[in-house]
Amino acid sequence: MRFITATALAALIATPALAEGWKDDYQVLKFGILSGENEQDRLMRNEPLRVYLEDQLGVEVEIFTAGNYDGVIQAIAADQIEIARLGSSSYAAAYTATDGGVVPTLTTLRKDGSTGYYSVVVTRCDSGIETLEDAAGKVHAFADPDSTSGYAVPYFNMIQREGIVPEEHFGTVTFSGSHEAGVTGVVNGLFDTAATYQDNDTSGIYQRMEEKGMIEPGLVCKIWESPEITSGPWTFRKNLPEQLIEDVTAAIESFPEADPEGYALYSSFTEDDPNPEVGFTRVDSDRYQWIVDMRAWIRDQRRSAGS
Repeated sequence: MRFITATALAALIATPALAEGWKDDYQVLKFGILSGENEQDRLMRNEPLRVYLEDQLGVEVEIFTAGNYDGVIQAIAADQIEIARLGSSSYAAAYTATDGGVVPTLTTLRKDGSTGYYSVVVTRCDSGIETLEDAAGKVHAFADPDSTSGYAVPYFNMIQREGIVPEEHFGTVTFSGSHEAGVTGVVNGLFDTAATYQDNDTSGIYQRMEEKGMIEPGLVCKIWESPEITSGPWTFRKNLPEQLIEDVTAAIESFPEADPEGYALYSSFTEDDPNPEVGFTRVDSDRYQWIVDMRAWIRDQRRSAGS
């Protein structure tokens, strides 16, 4: 007969408790989502994931929303939420606000293996504006100061690649508050042009708004497109237990295969999308360092302009 020492037996008994230990301190997990679309649709699309995470993790999971990007960034910086699905620029903002105190783990993977999307500038198709040059003296709306595709990337590229300083080129530069608000403002004539994003020419913010009946098809046209942007990451506070970060990351990673119907709603899947989202892939902070650097450049530009 094989005997187990008291020490070994104690270790065996303690192991499950250690593995589950983070749940004693984190019986409720909150994940934040950005204001790219109206709150009702944001909550609806993320509900299948919330339910799945509760089932897999055995803890309560809540969705946190805010009226703008900064609300989510400040919530994770203030330890009010544990996790956030951020854009690349909002991740960089959170990284800066926490002195590197956040950890990116996953980003979106598409059917063709790509992990990126594009910033675009749109206008009404009947506006007569076909290029950024045509929009000189007009009203231009960026989405949000912490938006990657709605502000940081188009602003940076307008100056660095196009030779256009937005504050000098456009008659008025403003922020719409969200991507949908920017597109709606263009449709209603409040803005002449607006920055938003798309994955390809059939999948993006204004295309999704057409599908939802929020705007009529054929009213909005693209006049500019950026180089590819790495999709934003699922981001955790660095001061969380490592096992919590890994367990939640693994659960999110398993969601598309475990609940295809829920993932289709979460990812806004449509049959005619030639390159739909199919899941997630692991990332680290090095992947987003260029975005951190770009935001620092933009901040320096704005300080110089104001001095």
